[in-house]
Amino acid sequence: MKKIIIKIVVGVLLVGVLLGGYLINKIFTSNTKFEAEEVYVYIPTGSNYEVVKKIIAPYVENLDKVDWVASKRGYTENVKSGKFLLKKGMSSFSIVRSLRLPVPVKLAFNNQERVDKLFERIASQVEPSVAELKAVFENEAFLREHQLTKETLLTYFIPNTYEFYWDVTAEELAKKFEKEYQRFWSNGRLDKAKELNMTPTEVYTLASIVHKETAQAAERPRVAGVYLNRLKANMPLQADPTVIYAVKRESGNWDQQIKVVTFNDLKVNSPYNTYRIKGLPPGPIFMPDVSAIDAVLNPEKHNYLYFCASVEKFGYHEFATSYEEHLVIAKKYSEWVSKQGYKR
Repeated sequence: MKKIIIKIVVGVLLVGVLLGGYLINKIFTSNTKFEAEEVYVYIPTGSNYEVVKKIIAPYVENLDKVDWVASKRGYTENVKSGKFLLKKGMSSFSIVRSLRLPVPVKLAFNNQERVDKLFERIASQVEPSVAELKAVFENEAFLREHQLTKETLLTYFIPNTYEFYWDVTAEELAKKFEKEYQRFWSNGRLDKAKELNMTPTEVYTLASIVHKETAQAAERPRVAGVYLNRLKANMPLQADPTVIYAVKRESGNWDQQIKVVTFNDLKVNSPYNTYRIKGLPPGPIFMPDVSAIDAVLNPEKHNYLYFCASVEKFGYHEFATSYEEHLVIAKKYSEWVSKQGYKR
């Protein structure tokens, strides 16, 4: 009798060991087949488990093992959308667990020339498409509510790094960007804009020109001062970056590289050509850095009305208070450009 009991116990233990080994192999052993240390997968909103399987299949060694764990843990009926991290060597258990933990996305944008390019940039980092972003931000009700036009819409976006989940909606993005806009335009910045007799939109627009004129943040307050002096004197801004923008806009060729503004360029018939129109253009020509916005709000006080790229200190400019002085500086620059052989 004892022998029989012992055999039964041993048999049960053996079955337990075998079953345990089977389960360990099915649940807790490595089940990935990618060489990178980690990969991200993106599960679209509204996906079911069949869609998930197709998405993770290229990264999983044995999909049946994941199936089994997913069904036991109730994942097959509770799929989550979002961005998810898979690490090399993950077990089926860890894979399923990871598919329940969406990873935040660091959404960053700056230095965008146009709203269309901005939307492409945003759409490349989160789920909403360019069409969905346009539907929210370019509809008449939204523009009217925020006192914007299609030309000034770019001013609504403050360059920064934002944190979202990948499956954020376009409407949720709009709410977040509005909060950042309100935070950025604090009472301090609004008061400084008021002192300049400018709106935030006008400050942003001028900052876009200042940003394009100089990459040197330390020089931007001085450049801003020149343009503000011109506005006060009712002089045209005569900003080359606006001409370049106008040429691109009128031609529809945004990819062209223009290093030198020609005499013919100055004739382009566009509200963005500040050689032909006085005051600010209809909207920004670029998404300026915060340093450029703050340069406009905190301009250097001086009497300069002109500036031209320096040929002695590349990347910087020489400034002048009189047109005669400016002509001398401009002649030096023109001669340098000719030596370089630049045609455009």
